[in-house]
Amino acid sequence: MYLFTYVKIYTHPDLEQVSLSQVMQALSDPCRIGIMQALIAEKELACNALPVSVAKATLSHHMAVLRDAGLIRTRVEGTKCLNSVRMEAFEDYFPGLLDLLKAA
Repeated sequence: MYLFTYVKIYTHPDLEQVSLSQVMQALSDPCRIGIMQALIAEKELACNALPVSVAKATLSHHMAVLRDAGLIRTRVEGTKCLNSVRMEAFEDYFPGLLDLLKAA
């Protein structure tokens, strides 16, 4: 008998390949703004700890949009996917934008 473990591998774009319009599109949804604010406040959260009330598939979509826009990083630890904001790198490319999210 073989036991296989499936580990999801997430890709993260180089921020120099991300446009401001892509970032603004990702932040155009109130749910994604809420996710970003929670991640900024807590530094790192698992998906099931995010303060959103959407279906699991919808949350996966929102996380993918944020990840594709270079806003968040997802790492796998055991059975959890932990998410964090790419603060320092993002601040280099789009200075001040994350501060606006904190203040909102």
